[in-house]
This record gives sequence, C-alpha cells and structure tokens, in this order.
Amino acid sequence: MNAAQFRKYGKAVIDDIADYYENVDKLSPAPKVKPGYLFNLIPDKAPEDPESFENVKADIETKIMPGMTHWQSGNFFAWYPSSSSFPSIMGDMYSSMFSIIGFSWISSPAATELETIVMDWLGKLLGLDKRFLALNDDGTESKGGGVIQTTASGTLVTMIVVARDRMLDFLTLKRNVGKDDVDRLRPRFVAYFSDQTHSSGEKAANIIGCKARILPSDDGFSLTKETLTTAVEQDKASGLIPFFVCGTFGTTNTASIDDIPGIADVATANYMWFHIDAAYAGAALVCPEFRPLACGIERADSISINTHKWLLTNFDCSALWVADSTYLVSSMGIRREYLPRVKSDTSFVKDYRDWQIPLGRRFRALKLWCVMRMYGASGIRAHIRGHVTQAKWLEKRLLADGRFEIMYPVVFGLVVFRIKPGVLCEHGSADEEAVNKANINLVRLINNEGRVFILTTTIKGKAAVRAPIGAVHGSLKNIEVLLTVLQKHLATVISNEPVKENANDHDNSLSYVPELFSDV
Repeated sequence: MNAAQFRKYGKAVIDDIADYYENVDKLSPAPKVKPGYLFNLIPDKAPEDPESFENVKADIETKIMPGMTHWQSGNFFAWYPSSSSFPSIMGDMYSSMFSIIGFSWISSPAATELETIVMDWLGKLLGLDKRFLALNDDGTESKGGGVIQTTASGTLVTMIVVARDRMLDFLTLKRNVGKDDVDRLRPRFVAYFSDQTHSSGEKAANIIGCKARILPSDDGFSLTKETLTTAVEQDKASGLIPFFVCGTFGTTNTASIDDIPGIADVATANYMWFHIDAAYAGAALVCPEFRPLACGIERADSISINTHKWLLTNFDCSALWVADSTYLVSSMGIRREYLPRVKSDTSFVKDYRDWQIPLGRRFRALKLWCVMRMYGASGIRAHIRGHVTQAKWLEKRLLADGRFEIMYPVVFGLVVFRIKPGVLCEHGSADEEAVNKANINLVRLINNEGRVFILTTTIKGKAAVRAPIGAVHGSLKNIEVLLTVLQKHLATVISNEPVKENANDHDNSLSYVPELFSDV
C-alpha cells in the first residue's frame, strides 16, 4: 500500500469509525457467538499473495464484527468502562504515524518530554501533592514524577518489585544483613491486600514469589488500620518481613475506599511501601468535591490511575506517580552499551525504560495530551460529573421501585444492587441460596434479550448485580433502557417462572454470554 492508497483507504476507515460510534447503541453489546466461531470462518494459514483492502474490510464487517463485545455502547454495563474519544483516537493515529520505541530521551526527545509535562498536567488536575510531580515550582527537578504504564495490573507488578528491592537494600545497609542472608530472607517477605483488592495484587505477589496476605474488609468493604496492624504484628512475630501494602481508592466490586490515612500510619511505622490502586475512581479527583474522600493519599509512595477507564483516553494508558523515583530507577535500571544515556541535570532528560519492566514503550502521552487539550479541564470534569449524576439517578429509581436494595451507596459511577429477599418471600423461598439464584437468573434473562450487557458479582457471599456507568458516548437514555429491562425481567424472576439456561443451538436470538457466566 502506497501513500496514495493509504490516503484513500484511510478516509474509508475514518468513516467506518465515525459510523460505528454513531450507531453502536443499535448493536447488541454482547456477541451472539460460541467459542471457536472464528476458526471456521478464517483460513488456517496466512495468504501467500496480497489481498485487497476491500476484502479485508468486508471480513471485518462480516466475520470480526459479529464476535465483538461493544465496550463503547451506552448499553454496556459489564465492567468498568474502557474509554474512547475522538481526540484520543486522533492522538493514537499520530502515535502510530511516528511508530517510535521511546525507551530513552535520545530515542525520541519529544516523546519523553511530553510525557513528563503531561503527567505533571494530570497530577495537578487531580490535585496530587507536589511530591508526585516531576518539576518543582521553579522548574528544577524533583524526586517525584509520573510515567505512563500499560495497565494498573502491570503497575502493581512493577511497584511490588521496587518495594522488595527497597526492603532488601534496607536490610543490607541499615540492618547489616549479609547478601547471602538476604537471599534466604526473600521467602519471608509478605505483601498485604484486602479481600476487595483487585486480583492483580495477588498475581503480582505470585510473580515475584513473596507471600500474599489477603485481609478481610470491614462492613463497608474497606481495609482498616486495625486489621492491617494486627496482621503485620502477627507476621513479624512469626519471623516474616512486611514490605508492601496496597490500598484501594474505588474497589472493583463496590467502589469502596480503604482507610488510606490508617494504612499510611502502619506503612510508615514498618517501612512498608504504600501503593494506592486508584485505577477506576482516581479519575474522579479531577473534581474537587471528591478529594476529601482521598484524604491521606499524599502519604503514599506510589499512585496509579487508569486514564483509559474513566478519563476519555483509549486503552492502554495507565498513569503512575511515585514520590521518589530513585527507588524505581534503581530497581528497574539496567545498563547496556547499546542503551546510551544523555548526561544532563534537567528533569526532562529521563530514560523511561528505567521506570517500567519492559524496555520498549509507545508514545502514549500524545493521546492523553490531545484529550486534555481538546476537552479542557472543564470538559473532563463535566464528563465525570455526568456519569455520577446518571449513577445516582439509577440508584434513586431502584430504591423508588421498592423491589431492589442497594449493596453499597453510590459515590462514583458504580451501582451495585440486588433483588430484595422480601420480594421473593411472597412467591416462595427467600433463603440466601434462593436470593442468589434469583439475581443470577435476572442477569441471565437480561443478557438473553441482548439489549444491555450486565453481570453479577459476589459480595461477602451475596450475589449482586453490578452496573458501572461510564460510556463516553452514552447518555441518560441508556440508563433508562437499563432500568426498563431490569423491571421487565424482574417480574419473571419473582414469579418463579423457569429461566432458560441453555441456548437452543437453532435459536440465534439467544446470546451465548449467559452460559459463560452461569455461576456466581
């Protein structure tokens, strides 16, 4: 394909993208295909000779599109949002145009410097403490700074490695522990998470081979200072070495917030690295009214927020800030003769390869820069507040209906609810098993219909329906559709009418999705 052909076909792709977003709500948000469907539609080896753009485009429409889950639909409520906006898409296009591998300043100075600038922009917009910014007020370099990672999950792996290395250095330099002894101590390292922490926390601990202590959350689904203190003291008495704790600002299940000041107290007293996972709800900090909820966040060692969740930026773009980058660079930095460094005392000369696990990195700052410039701070705040308003609207309507109960008060854009047990009492058994089954059946009926896509979760043994609201191109009309669908199928559930669990192979109107999620 030459430039002239690219110009022609590229415009066709832009038209397809625009058409998709204008019509995505007309599509069923969940695919109606079964595992392996694509294998039967695509050849088992690559073509020997070139194929035309027209043929590729036709296959995208007829073979790929039917198997797509439409995360950008306003009727998608299955998981936390995956942002997409036109400014971000355009930024991604420019990034693809340059196609750099920006591992160091000299590999592309503009990419490095823009990332430093944009991460400070975003940090200020979120109201983060100055210790997390790369530049001091006078323009000199600070110890802190931000870097764009792939995901919050990858960030957790990075920070737990950094925390481990910091503790190893502490034991060697401050406690006069010999290197051989330090190696024998590694299996005693223990990291702390709550039962509401994202699964990536435990995975990160597994990757580096340390112990993961999963602590019970309180009735408000939060990790408390008291619970953490007790666990740390028990482990120290058993000869273990606490070195890392993850607090969450906006958990996956309920959007609850851990006791951030209390966790900071325990971390400081025990020389533990304190990481805050604010992957979803951290975006709300662009609105000053949410910042009191993050009291104590300035005491963390690191903070991560996925801008690709709720900040209008296409996947992947996970923002990480550290209060002291020395530990990060010390842990991640590897010298090789083919990776030259530029000597400079300015904060703009950073080798971001030393701020992450991989060597290579995309020019992600460009799309975030486009979003922040073309929406402006006011537009970003309006985006967040709009979704919170929609979530509170749904919460209010569910309570007014009288047949639902809210499992956790709506604070951000997540609504977690279930059928009231009392409603089921009028039509038969309402023990916990029956209530759980009723909520699962409700979701199965909804997904079978295909107008919206939503899933259940389990909260301390109780099945609940979880509705994250955050589609960039959605509106209150989509929330009204969700409410209508909920109320429609609730009647079937509470009347104990049988719910079809296995899709008829000859009935293509039934989505296969409910069968993949038949258990809580």
